[in-house]
Amino acid sequence: MTGARLTDSVLHARDDARAQGDGTAEFMPYLPASSSPYAPADVDPASLTWAETIAPGGYAHRILARGTRLRLEDPTGDACAHLVLFNALETVERLNVADTQKIPWQAYLGVHHPLLSGDGRVLATIAADSSGHHDAFCGTTTEAWNERKHGDARPEGPFPAGRSLLVKAAAKHGLTRRDLPPGVSLFQGVRVEEDGTLAWRGSAGPGTAVDLVAELPLLVLLANVPHPLDPRPDYVVGPLRVHAWRSTPTGPSDPAWSASPERTRAYLNTVDYAEARGL
Repeated sequence: MTGARLTDSVLHARDDARAQGDGTAEFMPYLPASSSPYAPADVDPASLTWAETIAPGGYAHRILARGTRLRLEDPTGDACAHLVLFNALETVERLNVADTQKIPWQAYLGVHHPLLSGDGRVLATIAADSSGHHDAFCGTTTEAWNERKHGDARPEGPFPAGRSLLVKAAAKHGLTRRDLPPGVSLFQGVRVEEDGTLAWRGSAGPGTAVDLVAELPLLVLLANVPHPLDPRPDYVVGPLRVHAWRSTPTGPSDPAWSASPERTRAYLNTVDYAEARGL
């Protein structure tokens, strides 16, 4: 049967669509999440609530319950996860990169680092990290940046900018460009040199992962695009794997909670907010 014959009527189009129902693609969300071909070995697939492979130049968005553990994986060493977080209950509360650096007295992201909002609460905590190559300084790429470097920045084109993709993800939840704060980037590191310049350090190599714990119900936005300081002339980015499952929020016995008086206060503020809403 020719391609034209497959869709030359409503019934043939329906049959053609149903015949493709079990097909898979290299980059896609897996439904149910337990069907992920890349489910983490240390996680029961039945407990997964989100499983997806984000394409190079792709994006994703998801609402996660408080206590969810989110694992981002870089299978090739070229992923760059540009991450923005919102309080899913009140999206006026969102990631504040300045407070994320200031409250822990640490500008470099790593294990036990809290990701804070501007309201003094912890949106998420980095619970595990085998990469160590991250960035909380530069944000993601913009349309102007990509047009200068690649000659194109269309979100549907071959060189989408991270900002454009995050705008698309935010729009799925009724948010606009003006609602987007600066984000953090995972898997492609940046360090501040002695003279104050920012130096791109690249990735730690393939097979690394970062786990985040949602301390409040979260709206998660992800764009998987090259880091703005990546010196390579080509648009180089690899796939990003995402898995999430129900776990527990950070508690007083966790080292992240008691790492400093400022962090303890931020976690107490978070618990107070959550308990007032029956979470």
